[in-house]
Amino acid sequence: MTDHPRDQGQAGGPPPALWTGRATNRLQWLPASAGAACMALGIELAVDEPWTSGIVPLLMSVIGCVSAGLLMLFGTLAFVHVAVRVDSDAMEVRCGHMGVPRRRIPLDQVVRAEFVPRVTPCHWGGWGCRWRPEQGTAVVVRRGEGIALTLGDGRTFTVTVDDAETAVRVIRDHLRPGTTTGPAPAV
Repeated sequence: MTDHPRDQGQAGGPPPALWTGRATNRLQWLPASAGAACMALGIELAVDEPWTSGIVPLLMSVIGCVSAGLLMLFGTLAFVHVAVRVDSDAMEVRCGHMGVPRRRIPLDQVVRAEFVPRVTPCHWGGWGCRWRPEQGTAVVVRRGEGIALTLGDGRTFTVTVDDAETAVRVIRDHLRPGTTTGPAPAV
């Protein structure tokens, strides 16, 4: 029995990572804090508010504040950072601390990998998981460099990540022969 990582990857788990990268957006903590404040306001209303004005208006206020707070809190924490992992079989993108949402793209479905020097939330309509019919799908957690993959069915997938140029080189090295690699990365 060997303890070589490549042997462990073939024994049933994922292959060993050839490249890993992350991107972080510390500004996402601001809306997450606002979500926590909304939740705290809802709890405060439920505990300290006199129930003299009626139960229905109070319940609506409490439920509204807690719901808005949860949506803001978990909606923003999912996109505080993104982790990208490239192995010999696929590129996997995981968002937030829980790794959800997650996207796994097999490299045999990729026909082109390109380095994008500047991806901005303005290009995609904001932060998070995005879809635009003319551009494809993206995971944008911050402004900066990213990876753009063109898939065999013509769709594109873009993700912002640090050291994207190296990731593109690793992906290109593992594309099937005859695949287009796109323009040379900018140096």
